[in-house]
Amino acid sequence: MKIAAFDIGGTALKMGVVLPHGEIILTKSAEIIASDGDHILAEMKLFLAENTDVTGIAVSAPGYVNPKTGLITMGGAIRRFDNFNLKEWLEAETSLPVAIENDANCALLAEKWLGKGQDLDDFLCLTIGTGIGGGIFSNGALVRGGRFRAGEFGYMFSQRPGAFRPGKYTLNETTTMLVLRRQYAELTGRPLKEITGEEIFANYDAHDPISERLITEFYTGICTGLYNLIYLFDPTHIFIGGGITSRPTFITELKHHMASFGLRDTIIETATHKNQAGLLGAVYHFLQEENRHE
Repeated sequence: MKIAAFDIGGTALKMGVVLPHGEIILTKSAEIIASDGDHILAEMKLFLAENTDVTGIAVSAPGYVNPKTGLITMGGAIRRFDNFNLKEWLEAETSLPVAIENDANCALLAEKWLGKGQDLDDFLCLTIGTGIGGGIFSNGALVRGGRFRAGEFGYMFSQRPGAFRPGKYTLNETTTMLVLRRQYAELTGRPLKEITGEEIFANYDAHDPISERLITEFYTGICTGLYNLIYLFDPTHIFIGGGITSRPTFITELKHHMASFGLRDTIIETATHKNQAGLLGAVYHFLQEENRHE
């Protein structure tokens, strides 16, 4: 069996062919401009036309995804996917079995299948990028929520909200790499497009006062979120993914800030599979669905 796997993002579509034991034998990616959903669908069709020997399709998609029906009620950055049944569309186009799951849940499933979560019953995955997402594995099961919205950690308040625009005070609005870059650009008077996270952290290492203040606030925001999550779910482990984790000292610095919150018992580590997590988690979900229907 060969499974075509897709990891859908607003700026890139990752594609692969994966074997049932988790070996990725082919990968490809396509740049997506302006979160164009029709472009994503066209690239998926092209990839499937080039790999006619696959026998199933596994999809990791952003937003609120019903894995039972395939309906995406809200497509995240991809507005074309709002109230769109991607599972039905792919099955009609290919006559192949299709399984679809939320992207953050796929990252968690990859950790459970072939990562550090294999022997764990209670752990969380947290992704830090342009937004903050997550997955919950509690009491031995993936938690999706009543409307498939569980794990939207970025909507937690990072500070007491204001009366007129409470969303301004969520983690998504205060504690992401995009926010960090935007703040640095404003304070230095430079265009946002010129600023990278790598530059800000390099300046932090060089004891630049602006970078030191912003990075300290960034870590404090992450720790605030972790504090809430730890007391909500009591996980034994939290695995963190996203580009920030490529920084060698990230976990050490995070733990240093967490100590001031009194958080020492939960094990915090980087996620295992990085850019391949979505593909692998989607395939694991596909295999679970196939076994359920046998």
